[in-house]
Amino acid sequence: MSQSMNQTAEQSNTLLQVKGLTARYGKVTALTETDLVVPKGSIVTVIGANGAGKSTMLNAIMGALPLAGQAAGSVVYLGQDVSTWEVERRVSVGMSLVPEKRELFSSMSVQDNLMLGGFRRYRAGEKDWMNTLDEVYALFPRLKERYQQQSGTLSGGERQMLAVGRALMAKPQLLMLDEPSLGLAPRITREIFHIIARLRQTGVSILLVEQNARAALQVADYGYVLETGAVVLEGPAKDLAGNPRVIESYLGLGKHEESS
Repeated sequence: MSQSMNQTAEQSNTLLQVKGLTARYGKVTALTETDLVVPKGSIVTVIGANGAGKSTMLNAIMGALPLAGQAAGSVVYLGQDVSTWEVERRVSVGMSLVPEKRELFSSMSVQDNLMLGGFRRYRAGEKDWMNTLDEVYALFPRLKERYQQQSGTLSGGERQMLAVGRALMAKPQLLMLDEPSLGLAPRITREIFHIIARLRQTGVSILLVEQNARAALQVADYGYVLETGAVVLEGPAKDLAGNPRVIESYLGLGKHEESS
């Protein structure tokens, strides 16, 4: 196969390609010349310590940097450069971000939060948009049990499930998750990561940002290590999980956590 044919095949399998992504807040550089690829149907994780620039990277990809933030570089989604697009337009083509703070409407019911996630599809006249509600309830039976409950009264794990479910109502092709295990007990964390693994079967590709490196590398196909705003390591997740530098920096507490 020729090099050009190889490149075409590779491009056709690429959902997201980020090149030279740099982000600044005022004069402070939070992300430097970052390259990243998410193939279709894959789970890709970015691991790193708190403050490494992981959330900044997701916000830059989504076009959702805070007002003082500026991004440079290219974000190519399904072969189209979306770098200058507004957040809403990126959502409309299948990109979705579940932020670290989850940002639910706490006084609204579980089901109303989910319906809001599908509102763009309703407004676009998609007649089958409500079918996705049944799919989300099948994935998260606990949400179905609590569909009338105010989201502000849910447990941390349930709120995370609701945040993911609401994002899925938009039928994304790329689901970006920012620290989904943050603040959750080890047992709930395992449940959340089990669900993330199942999401692949629905056809959605996942870009997962996590401090819990052990859990992230167990579920991912490929991983990147981000330190002080720059990618310092990358490779198949299994290889990273066995890398001495990753083990020393990020996996040291894993065995204790798993046994607790």
